[in-house]
Amino acid sequence: MSESMTDTTTAEVAAATDAALARSAAAGDACAFESIYRRHAGRVHGVIVRLVGVQGVRAEDLTQEAFVRAWQALPKFRFESAVSTWLHRLAVTTALMELRSRRGGPRFDEDEDALDGLGMADSAGNGTALSMDLERAVATLPPRARAVLVLHDVEGWKHEEIANELGMAVGSSKAQLHRARQLLRGRLGGEV
Repeated sequence: MSESMTDTTTAEVAAATDAALARSAAAGDACAFESIYRRHAGRVHGVIVRLVGVQGVRAEDLTQEAFVRAWQALPKFRFESAVSTWLHRLAVTTALMELRSRRGGPRFDEDEDALDGLGMADSAGNGTALSMDLERAVATLPPRARAVLVLHDVEGWKHEEIANELGMAVGSSKAQLHRARQLLRGRLGGEV
């Protein structure tokens, strides 16, 4: 059997296992839900970290919040998409809700000015972010720019979906993505 056929079979088995676990969990089986959690916590956590730009306890709290929402919503899940896709969407929604709720941090409407200031040379003339890896560089972007970049380039969303979710025009989504990419290229020495 070819490697691509093996990957497809593995993905199909994983999807079927997830669906069976989700049906059991929807019926109240906490052990089945724990299995879903163990299978998907890493991916959910990764999405939240990339979108919100936080690590540690706050990222863990948001991951837990996403799974609490999943537990609450599971009885209404219609199995029209894969469980992994549904959990991923819950993670994105949880991350975006966190970005919207922040009071003391940068606001979405301040992103234009924040993007202009990032990636500037330090007082010694060095680009201090050049040694950062991509994840750390993405985390330094203003919230809206980071959200657009991650949703489009990492998660594969279309600009129309991003604009709808973030409450902006499609053109603004495209502009934020372009500027975020330029900023990352500059911060990473043109490697992106």
